[in-house]
Amino acid sequence: MTVQLYARDVGSGTPLVLLHAFPLSSAMWLEQRQGLAGRFRVITPDLRGFGGSRLGDDEPSIDAMADDVARVFRDQGVRRAVVGGLSMGGYVAMALCRRHPELVIGLVLAGTRAAPDTETVRENRLRQAEALDGDAGVRVLVDEVLPGLVGPTTMRQRALVYGRVRGLVQATPPRAAAWAQRAMAARPDSFDTLRELRVPTLVMVGDEDALATEDEARAMADAAPDSELLVMPRAGHLCAVEQPDLFNQAVAEFTAALARTAKESPDGAARPRG
Repeated sequence: MTVQLYARDVGSGTPLVLLHAFPLSSAMWLEQRQGLAGRFRVITPDLRGFGGSRLGDDEPSIDAMADDVARVFRDQGVRRAVVGGLSMGGYVAMALCRRHPELVIGLVLAGTRAAPDTETVRENRLRQAEALDGDAGVRVLVDEVLPGLVGPTTMRQRALVYGRVRGLVQATPPRAAAWAQRAMAARPDSFDTLRELRVPTLVMVGDEDALATEDEARAMADAAPDSELLVMPRAGHLCAVEQPDLFNQAVAEFTAALARTAKESPDGAARPRG
């Protein structure tokens, strides 16, 4: 079935579509909306089942989530945008590049992975999905997923940030989280998608990220033809939430450079910088 996503849409200028991490919602992008809307049109959808978006009854699929985001472009009147995704949002962003490449003028991948799950990780996701379908609500997310979302520096020094992330995890609808875990467990390898990209790519990773490592980020940057890698200090998996000023600065510079290139080219398309 067709699911219409709820999306926050603020600011004006070059469109910047940001896709949230699991198991959060577009609420995680609060400081990006505040920090970037003065220069860009920032659109932050709730992926299906999360926040204000309905889940629908499709089979769990990252491709279905990417098609949902493509409909957001149409619904919001956006022809092309810089697309950024963190963690699960990165999986959806790469699927969008594979299925709807004409929509993307630049790609930001943060705290995410192009490789499919190992068998161990896949089995763990499916076990958690079963638990989420049970009577315990989101306890499995609080006990097992939350500890890996932020780095040790945030745990020690940023109690308010950790508390905010914990609140977002606790607000997750269990059915949506179970659906998303099954979708992520079934996702394909995305390295071919990265190799075939015709747009610039910015890869970011926190230096304390234990879920998507610096080596994995470097492998993605190496695969994409026109890419740069930024390792963010004192940040774990949710680098945009833990280090919002550094994240916003990097995304703003990347997006502004693409906007200039698009303005200078005859067909309005961004050109590779390399």
